Amino acid sequence: MAKEKPKQATLDGPEEGPKQPAKGRPEVVKCEPAKPWAVVPPELQDIFVVQRHDASRLHWDLRLSMDGVLKSWAVPKEPPAEKGTKRLAVMVDDHDLSYRDFEGVIDEGNYGAGKVEMWDRGRYRLIGRSEGKIEVELAGERLKGRYVLLRFPKGGDKAWLFFRAE
Repeated sequence: MAKEKPKQATLDGPEEGPKQPAKGRPEVVKCEPAKPWAVVPPELQDIFVVQRHDASRLHWDLRLSMDGVLKSWAVPKEPPAEKGTKRLAVMVDDHDLSYRDFEGVIDEGNYGAGKVEMWDRGRYRLIGRSEGKIEVELAGERLKGRYVLLRFPKGGDKAWLFFRAE
């Protein structure tokens, strides 16, 4: 007897739609963890994107190309263009580099269900990176200048602050 192949979640939605568990709520189909690219082409190195994501709650997904993946943070409020405004940024699962251009609707029942639009994109220059701090110079269409992601332990394990440094 042939073993049945597991269903794969895609950005287009699950193959058979969400399953209904006993409690009547749809089961969310989770994405597989991103596997780092062994070789990253030069045009994908040092890029960043910010996607406006109208999911269960509106937020902005900040993504930096690092370590062969898109390191990702969910920012609940619009990213700051001016110095002095700090935003919470919650670290989420790394995304595959192929996700850098994604815009569209993620179907209900899938992880991140909702509308995704490109809000900003560009290149960045890494100024410094340590365990709890990433400092970059962004050169995007909206975000320009020196920005900092700083781990914020009081906010929990995945909490960071995102702000413009100059």
